[in-house]
Amino acid sequence: MKTAIITGASSGLGREFARQLTDVFPEIECCWLIARREDRLEEVAREMVGVETVCLPMDLSDPASFTALEAKLAEEKPEVRLLINNAGCGYLGLMGETRTDLQTRMVDLNVRALTAVTNLVIPYMPAGAHILSTSSIAAFCPTPRMTVYGATKAYVSSFTVGLSEELRRREISVTAVCPGPMKTEFLEVGNIAGRSPAFELLPYCDQVRVAEGALRAAKAGRTIYTPRLFYKFYRLLAKVTPVKLMVKFTKT
Repeated sequence: MKTAIITGASSGLGREFARQLTDVFPEIECCWLIARREDRLEEVAREMVGVETVCLPMDLSDPASFTALEAKLAEEKPEVRLLINNAGCGYLGLMGETRTDLQTRMVDLNVRALTAVTNLVIPYMPAGAHILSTSSIAAFCPTPRMTVYGATKAYVSSFTVGLSEELRRREISVTAVCPGPMKTEFLEVGNIAGRSPAFELLPYCDQVRVAEGALRAAKAGRTIYTPRLFYKFYRLLAKVTPVKLMVKFTKT
């Protein structure tokens, strides 16, 4: 059965990926939805028409979840045509003043979960399959007050480029989507809403359009997809400007 796996599927961009999945990948017959909140996953599953859904309530910051996923994969042996790594989080705050458990959770989700899940799923992916991971414009340049978040998202983008080359001979494409801020739960959970004038000045991305564009970019085999012209220009600017100068303009 042609299967898609979506992590971080219970809200925000992950939920939108699930909603639009079969619009771009109509060949998908089954979708595994992974996130902590089972009730939210069941809501998303009810919104998905014409595709079988499997809700897997897992906390990907807990290593036990990888053991459970590995066992599920070994038992079902799905033909994974699409893996969407969307589990992640971020927080606004200065190093030394932000709780250590929050910083650790960022690393666990943005880096460890992405790496572990991808490593577990690749053996089940045939030629022509796709991997899509959620990065951020914060990957383009270090961002003061979001230092750990930006560093982990830089990992996502770098991981994507390297893995894309590794999997080229197997004809598996790897894509990272790097959106700007979106009006999702992330702003509240990440302690950003009302605390960063810089965020309020930025043009917000629409999560519906981001999801559609990212899915289409993955299907086309693009390596990095950046929504909106403003952020495409920012990405270019970050490449050509000395980082010590750029970082003065990226303060949140």
